Amino acid sequence: MNRKSKRQILREGIFTANPLFISAMGICPALAVATQASNGLGLGLAATLVLFSMGIVLSALKRVIPYGVRIPCTMVIAATFVSIADIIVRVYIPAVYAGIGPYLPLLAVNCVILERAEFFYTRNTVADSAVHGLAVGLGYTAGLTLLGAVRELIGKGTLFGAPILSGVVPQTPLFLLAPGGMLVLGVIIAILNKLTGRSAGSPCGDCEGCRSAAGCTKRKGGRS
Repeated sequence: MNRKSKRQILREGIFTANPLFISAMGICPALAVATQASNGLGLGLAATLVLFSMGIVLSALKRVIPYGVRIPCTMVIAATFVSIADIIVRVYIPAVYAGIGPYLPLLAVNCVILERAEFFYTRNTVADSAVHGLAVGLGYTAGLTLLGAVRELIGKGTLFGAPILSGVVPQTPLFLLAPGGMLVLGVIIAILNKLTGRSAGSPCGDCEGCRSAAGCTKRKGGRS
């Protein structure tokens, strides 16, 4: 397998394999938590801390952890770093914790974190895993923040709590609920696909880490 450069790993994690907009992962917390920009930013940064830390630890221990208990060990490690993130947010950003606190523990079983642990961290070096974890975390943070910002603007007329459109356009509280969040997410994905020329048949950008890559019809050079 050809080694990717750190720049390629960084670009892929943030853009071409963005977990929310490209891979469509981590949608549930996005709909539940990203009702405003600050909540999306807070949850995204907490996820980034977990992804970055797990990338280092799991990659360093990949030859030590037996295959049969890899998933339970991954969840224990994830829960440890999630607890650390929970304490940091609770102590230093109490205003954000009030909005995302109940959802922080769920990061331990978040599909973005567990999928990266299974398909990247256990197959690459510590340095590459750290860069990848940081990149995926930042991409997820950007996605959650953008989604929260749009929903907050339409739903409450504010941005990071500051009045922007209040009194200018009618507020639509529907967008603060899950159905409105799904609608906004779909529109953002459609716009990004239009701007980048990506279609439903385009590869997700992370073929090397996917078990189904060999027979995937979306893979570059794969079956048609």
